[in-house]
Amino acid sequence: MTKSYIFHELKDYALITAGVILYAMGVTVFMLPYNLTTGGVAGISSIIYYVTGIEVQVTYVIINAILLVIAIKELGIRFCMKTIYAVFSMTFVLWAMQRIIEVPNPNNPDTYILPQLIGEESFMACVLGAILCGTGVALCFANNGSTGGTDIIAAIVNKYRNMSLGTVIMACDVVIISSCYFIFHDWFRVIYGFVMLFICSATIDYWMRRRHQSVQFMIFSRNPDAIADAIINTHHGVTILEGEGWYTHTDRKVIVSVIRSREQAMIQRMVKQIDPYAFVSMTEASGVWGEGFDKMKVSEKKRKEDKNKKNAILVCVTNNTTKIDTAQQALGEYYDIRSLLQVGCDTRKEFYSVILGQEPRKRVSFVKKFFGFDAFYLAKDGSVTLVQGDYDQAEYDITQHASLEAMKTYLDGKKKK
Repeated sequence: MTKSYIFHELKDYALITAGVILYAMGVTVFMLPYNLTTGGVAGISSIIYYVTGIEVQVTYVIINAILLVIAIKELGIRFCMKTIYAVFSMTFVLWAMQRIIEVPNPNNPDTYILPQLIGEESFMACVLGAILCGTGVALCFANNGSTGGTDIIAAIVNKYRNMSLGTVIMACDVVIISSCYFIFHDWFRVIYGFVMLFICSATIDYWMRRRHQSVQFMIFSRNPDAIADAIINTHHGVTILEGEGWYTHTDRKVIVSVIRSREQAMIQRMVKQIDPYAFVSMTEASGVWGEGFDKMKVSEKKRKEDKNKKNAILVCVTNNTTKIDTAQQALGEYYDIRSLLQVGCDTRKEFYSVILGQEPRKRVSFVKKFFGFDAFYLAKDGSVTLVQGDYDQAEYDITQHASLEAMKTYLDGKKKK
């Protein structure tokens, strides 16, 4: 492991710890003393606490242990290691905070109660507790962790669907809050619970949007090449649009680049240094999907099985129509076999022409990296090199097959799974 990897891991755990402390503070200082109920495992634990007196950390850790078993299967061990750390840290911090702030019960000196630190202001406690809980959850999510409970359910749904974390958590928690009426028969408790839920969800979405916020630059300059090269050197993508200045009727190049909002000042300084007279337009991008940003998560309507429909796209790394036809016949109509030109890889252009001189594994990796499609290379001896997986992975899943028929058997087997 590199020093950079260790540093980022330690940073994640430190920020998850901060998130856990904020969440526990919201529950212990502002929720429990005012008999408030919210969603998630914390809400379930608080209801049990009010009814039985069992402290929230006990039921919190039991329920989360069950959910973590599901999470390990769906989200992977890396996500769950940090979630396990967060859950057990939360259990300890909830216990510790109760011990720190509790005071003797005036009516029974042998017992302790949690004091109302801001007086009788139940609504203010509701607001402050929700903000702290929402900030804590967002901080854990932003650093590849979770506080457990419905956060785990939200992370699983967010993995497969383009739904905000706050929305998923709210949908999961409505039932929990509503159910407390049947226990306490108190509508004010239910209303305050929904207020906490709404503020907590809005807080999570606010912080997560800030983290993923992007901006689009359009730069009109007399020195576009230097600016484009400078942006490329910061590991950001650049597209050059051909334009015409209508007043002077001279050709102009327009630089377009999308970056994270936290880096916009760096780009502005760079442009000013190269061309202080450049005309720059910057707009907020509410959603950016693609390499270096978020992945598109859209639900596809289930289609009836129809062998005559072409569903899966595969790129044959060639423009040879004979090879394309041969591959199409061998793989069948389920697979849509496309040439390099059909996916935009014009090997007549200098950048794309390098693919022609590479060995098969590099050829298919090139197509995967720059065009995103699963691809295969058909050699003269009939053997096939296939690449599959997400285009933004550090390493691709590359397999070797003796023939097109062998590859079809392999793909059909994966399809059935």
